Amino acid sequence: MIFLQVTSNASSGFSYIMLFGTLAMISLTLGIVFFVIFHQRKVIRFNEELKRLEDDKQQILLNASIKFQEEERNRIAADLHDDVGPLLATARLYLNENLINLEPAAQVQSIFSAKQLIRNISHSMMPPTLKNFGLESAMSDLFQKINGSGTLNASVRFHDYRTRLKLEQELLIFRIIQELVNNIIKHSNAGFIHLTQNANATHTYIRLHHDGQGIIQAEFDRLNHVSTGLGLKNIASRVKVLNGRIFFEIDPSHTYYKVTLEIPTEAS
Repeated sequence: MIFLQVTSNASSGFSYIMLFGTLAMISLTLGIVFFVIFHQRKVIRFNEELKRLEDDKQQILLNASIKFQEEERNRIAADLHDDVGPLLATARLYLNENLINLEPAAQVQSIFSAKQLIRNISHSMMPPTLKNFGLESAMSDLFQKINGSGTLNASVRFHDYRTRLKLEQELLIFRIIQELVNNIIKHSNAGFIHLTQNANATHTYIRLHHDGQGIIQAEFDRLNHVSTGLGLKNIASRVKVLNGRIFFEIDPSHTYYKVTLEIPTEAS
């Protein structure tokens, strides 16, 4: 009887030891699992932070690059206006007073043409209308010049532009539209270009329609990665600086192409 009681107590003690051992192993396993999960989350957060810092660095470099380009444009435009313009004016006076040369009228006309070309280049680099009156006026001027050239029919309509964007934003948008329009004129064989502007509480939308040969989004993305030309890359870079998006589409009837530029609203 005593032997059975001792055996029973030993068996009970062994069961407790097994139970505690099992619980300890489970606790240790869970602890290891939680530690691994916690460590992985820390690694993921660390990698996300590294990516964010890298993206911020790339954005800063891109902003600096665009800013430098615009500063160079402004400097060259100022130099053209201040230095080359007076030089051409002096040359014109010199030719006017020395008409004994062969075909003086043709020479004078060449100087007039060169002077006008310099003025056009200067205004193209930093349109005074954009700086003084805003994006709507600058776009109207650009499209009036296209109409005046007789190349195609161009029109522009702003619907919701009571409050101007920041000048830096307007300049970037102007450059994007300028590049898009140049591409349409050179490559699409379009008969018309029509630009519209709309806005809501959070975004401004610029839409460019034309009836020539165009591209859709997949083709733009492909060309932007493989093209050696700077035009599409400059468009993509400026859109990124604006924190915006750009969409290339063809309407369902395949009668015209549409480019939509979406820019977060940030009033000046």
